[in-house]
Formats: sequence, structure tokens, C-alpha cells
Amino acid sequence: MRIFYSDHYTLELPPGHRFPMHKYRMVRRALVAEGVVPGTCFREAPLADPGALLRAHTPEYVQAILTGTAPPAVMRRIGFPWSPALVRRSLATVGGTLAAAEAALEDGIAGNLAGGTHHALPTHGEGFCVFNDLAITALTLLEGRRVRRVAIIDLDVHQGNGTAAILGTRPEVFTFSMHGARNYPFRKVPSTLDVHLPDNTDDDTYLLLLEQLLPRVLAFKPDIVLYQAGVDPLREDTLGRLALSPLGLMERDFLVLSACARHGIPVVMTLGGGYAEPLELSVAAYVNTYRVAVELFGTEEHRSAQRGARHEAP
Repeated sequence: MRIFYSDHYTLELPPGHRFPMHKYRMVRRALVAEGVVPGTCFREAPLADPGALLRAHTPEYVQAILTGTAPPAVMRRIGFPWSPALVRRSLATVGGTLAAAEAALEDGIAGNLAGGTHHALPTHGEGFCVFNDLAITALTLLEGRRVRRVAIIDLDVHQGNGTAAILGTRPEVFTFSMHGARNYPFRKVPSTLDVHLPDNTDDDTYLLLLEQLLPRVLAFKPDIVLYQAGVDPLREDTLGRLALSPLGLMERDFLVLSACARHGIPVVMTLGGGYAEPLELSVAAYVNTYRVAVELFGTEEHRSAQRGARHEAP
């Protein structure tokens, strides 16, 4: 399993900013320290070519972000101050998901330890999302004829309004978003399939709905799944309003990833949201997503060991 990461994912923010920027390094360190994946799985996320951004965003918006000429109101809507480091972070986030998609087509699964920036719309970003890596990746794969159909399974607690706005007219894309009904964004853009959950939805209710609805996504027969695996449905998340437990989130990931494995569908995992208090709870949930992935798909090292064991068996 190749996992794409960049030091550009972390940038300095003003004191008191509510976005937990240091979570990216925490997740990478925890994955290795806890033995979930070896350090050799990590690859440097490339910076996306600015031309790729134009598949999902207007030239005016892309140029304004790249050159630092976006009006203050645009940056306030995103939630980050403009800086050259923000540009590098945004390009690396998109580049990581693009690279993970190519790796998943070869290996069956890959991850980006950022991404899932599903609130970025064609003309602007919002909700801590600058460019929409999910939409850009889907359109890049389709236009390059790498795949015929893409499914996006978005289980972040917030609805993927930007993804739906960009891809809603594309018959080759199935967008599935399962999110808090009363949570951000307050104007939701219809996905192919939306599930609006009441506050305090628990494990049993959530998992039953997910199990019932995943077959509709699979019936679309996607050639690849882009999985927005945000962990903000966690009960302790400060921006979540749902009530999933760590075990419930692991079962969520198992339902999604095992379905992809059974049907031979390559899957790309993106990090999505996570704002628990303390933050270590979100980090542990992100790590658990990779525990499930390794259990179902294995890493190349695991697969090599398994092949060797079979050859040595009497």
C-alpha cells in the first residue's frame, strides 16, 4: 500500500486558529510507531500541475489563489489566510490524491494523508477547503480514460457540497454523502445519494443505514472508489454532532473497504475532517482506518511475506 504524504500539508496558522494543522504529522508518526504500516509505504505527494485544477475550478479562482490576489472575503470563506505555504499545501493535497488514484489502480488501494477537500466549489473554496481534490481526481481519471465510472463515498460528518456541485451533471460519477442534517454546510448541494442524519445518531443506526445503502453505490459498477474517510462523526468531535464510537467508525471503514475488496474495486482513502477534543482521539480513529485497510488489503511487505510463506509450505 502506498500512502502519500508531504511536509507541505502542515503550515503555520495564527494563534488560536481552530483547525488542528498538526494532525497530519501526528497521524503519520502514529501509523509507523504503532506498527500499522512500515515507513517504506510512504511516498512524497507531488505538487499538482495547476492545469489539473482547471478541470474543477474556474481560471479566475485558480489564478487568484496561486497569485495571492483573492479578495479577503474569499479567504475568510476558506478559513485560512493566504500565503505561499498555503498554495504549496493545496497543490500537494491535490497531487497526493491524484498520485494515490494511480497507485490504487495498480495495487488495489492507496491513501493520501490529507485530502477529502469536499467543500471547494468551482468558483471559490470554503470550510478549510481550497481546491477539491476528489472532483479533480475523478475528472482527471475520466478525461484520461483511466476509468469509465467513479464513485465517491463521502462519510465525513459534513456534506460534500463542492463535490456535488462540480460533478453533479456527470453521469459517469456517483456521489454518496452521509452526513449530519443540521451541520455545515447549511445549504447542501444534492449528491447522487444523500443521507441526512439527525444529531446524536449512534453506531447501530448509522451502520444499519450504511449497510443498506452501499449496494446502491456498488450497483453503479465503479472502476474506482474515492473514499472520504473523515473521522468527525466521532462522538467527541467538536464539529461533529453525531455519536459514533471508535469501534463504530472502524466498522464503518470495514463495511466500505470490505465491499470494495469483495468486488475488486480499487479504493483511494483521503483523510477528511477530524476535530476531537483531545485531538489524539481523532488521530487514533485515522490510524484505525488504516488498520482496517491493512487487514483487508495488506501492504506489499505483508503480501510478499504471505507469498513467501506459501512457497515454503510443505
